[in-house]
Amino acid sequence: MTFFENAKKVLQQNIREYGMYIALFVIMVFFTITTNGTFISSRNIVNLINQTGYIAVLAVGMTLIIIIRQIDLSVGFLAGFLGAIAAIAMADPKVIPNGLNLPVYAVIPLTLSLGVMAGLITGFLVAQMKIPSFVASLAGWLIYRGAILVVTESTGTIIIANSAFNAIGNGFIPDIPDIGILPGVHKLTLLLGVVAVILLVINEFNNRRKKQSYNFEVLPTEIFALKLIFLAAIIGGITWILAGYQGLSWTAVIVLLVTLIYNFVMSQTVLGRHIYAIGGNPDAAELSGISVKKLVYVVFGSMGMLSALSGILFTSRLQSATTTAGTLFELDAIAAAYVGGVSAAGGVGKVVGSIIGALVMTSLTSGMNLMGIGISYQYIVRGAVLAAAVIFDVTTRGKN
Repeated sequence: MTFFENAKKVLQQNIREYGMYIALFVIMVFFTITTNGTFISSRNIVNLINQTGYIAVLAVGMTLIIIIRQIDLSVGFLAGFLGAIAAIAMADPKVIPNGLNLPVYAVIPLTLSLGVMAGLITGFLVAQMKIPSFVASLAGWLIYRGAILVVTESTGTIIIANSAFNAIGNGFIPDIPDIGILPGVHKLTLLLGVVAVILLVINEFNNRRKKQSYNFEVLPTEIFALKLIFLAAIIGGITWILAGYQGLSWTAVIVLLVTLIYNFVMSQTVLGRHIYAIGGNPDAAELSGISVKKLVYVVFGSMGMLSALSGILFTSRLQSATTTAGTLFELDAIAAAYVGGVSAAGGVGKVVGSIIGALVMTSLTSGMNLMGIGISYQYIVRGAVLAAAVIFDVTTRGKN
């Protein structure tokens, strides 16, 4: 077969996986052209990544929720509520009533623990009480919306003065000492980019050898080489752009860690395989010895923890807790998961895909803002993209 025939065959077989990457690439090229390069500038890409952070971590958790055929509408206002709780916990009681003046290293695990507890409560309603997740999480949506208003009613917006906490959403990793090489460029970010490319190449070759040892079908050599070159170029390009501003942000580091951990769990562990099994057929999974109830608790508890992390990232980025924090976060997370390839029927979806989906949705907003397009048209475009993603899922699933 010729190169183009191989490429066409690979694309047809992996259209669900590659579609989202193609969409993101097209969107970025389009906005780069229409904004005369402003979209791809170092400053805008850094801001884009930081704006994506709090939605990306929610999208990761939502991916697991949708895979097991559930939904969680409470995550947005839960994130906003727990962000407010974190702000109050750090506040000076002389300035904010009920302030606890706790250090950051105590506030973050406390907030994450509260998130896990909130997720487990929703999981209990779904797994134990057999309440549909839509209804159970809608109740949570209302409760946490009211809870935000309760904890902020006496003060309104709570300003956060803690510089260490604010650095989570606005700070950047330190650079190595300047030795006269590449002045004005963040060298540690470049070094991490090189390491990432090396690890990517090693991992891809190891996976290819493993598949060949089991006589599984692998990509043709020329397509495999092209894939490596493309991925290395993307990582290298983004790294160079980030290094040209202030380097890798702490938000990006957190999102990368969450992605790596959850991707490993879902692709390399028994827990991940069981989660996919439940999404594929809950009854068959139960009959095969998988405890569906326990895994519902695990997935919703995980969603609650990631909601807390999202609240920390958002509150830190704004350097304040507001009464409207969390509005529409859950819809953005659901949209990111679907755009990233999660199937509406459950059982299908990847963590990396949800991150790409979050980038797609945030890129649309950023690009349209730079073009001066009104918010009303932005909602229409984003809605159309979400509808297209679901239609794409239905049609490709039908063919498979």
